Amino acid sequence: MDFVSIRIITSDVARLVEFYEKATGVQASWATEDFAELVTHSAGLAIASTRTVPLFAPGAARPADNHSVIIEFLVDDVDRVHGNLTGFVTDFVNEPTLMPWGNRSLLFRDPDGNLVNFFTPVTPTAVAKSTRVPALHPQPDHTG
Repeated sequence: MDFVSIRIITSDVARLVEFYEKATGVQASWATEDFAELVTHSAGLAIASTRTVPLFAPGAARPADNHSVIIEFLVDDVDRVHGNLTGFVTDFVNEPTLMPWGNRSLLFRDPDGNLVNFFTPVTPTAVAKSTRVPALHPQPDHTG
């Protein structure tokens, strides 16, 4: 099994896609006006309209109502990224901070209030752990 994406439900897909494109530097791929995805080498961030929720189960998700998930991105230099985001991101939760597990982390909120963590591993243990994260590569089908 592979973890491939997380999906944010929003009432304003274009606004949230624009935010994440600018924050990450990743260009979104649009399937419809109600669904776009930013894909990195290891996972995707899907952004979908509230109009898509009834396709799964009416009322199953509500926009701008996340209080338990942090969306995380591994970046080369969190301090440089912080400088690039200053003036663009309006809701920093913390400045780049060294966490006990060895990552230097920058926590902020997207326009819907979702928590986003950009982090750079800085201790030897954290760096070693980050190099073990596999990229998503299609596996050959050996089922015959």
